[in-house]
Amino acid sequence: MTKHIGFFLNIVAIGLFIPGILLPMFSLDMNMLAGIGTSQLSTNIINKELSLLGTISELWQDQRILVAILIFIFSVIIPIIKSFLLIIAYLKKHTRLEKKLISFVGAIGKWSMADVFIIAIFLAVLSTNHDETTAEHKLNLFGFNINLQMSSETLSSVGQGFYYFAGYCLVSLLACQIAQCGLSKKK
Repeated sequence: MTKHIGFFLNIVAIGLFIPGILLPMFSLDMNMLAGIGTSQLSTNIINKELSLLGTISELWQDQRILVAILIFIFSVIIPIIKSFLLIIAYLKKHTRLEKKLISFVGAIGKWSMADVFIIAIFLAVLSTNHDETTAEHKLNLFGFNINLQMSSETLSSVGQGFYYFAGYCLVSLLACQIAQCGLSKKK
């Protein structure tokens, strides 16, 4: 029975993983406002929504190759390998291969903390929500005093992809734990 629950949770984890990497993980909006006297000028500096795969692609294009590769390995490749191996283990019931695969998945499961690390990075990015900076300057131009006020505001929010990916991380860890418990019960 434990095997079936572990297998079911692995399938659920896969179902959460796919939208988790494809849907927007977060959105970021940064505006700048300049005020001279009573006149104001506003411009949008950044307005983007990024999924996990979109973030990897953008990092790659920005020549941040090592970071892009690490995020791709820990957030895409390792989860796919873990899920695939757990499915094979489920299909090869009561064999040495099943034991080896589940033990291997348990060993690389420690690397799944990198998934959680990715989520922590996104949360750190989002901690800038409603962060506003303002600077006031007085300019003396041809004998006229001009008040110049510059401000920027950063708004960020989590997207659906964040919740799906966080759900995947938790359900995947639970599925792996249950699969390992099922193995230890047979001993």
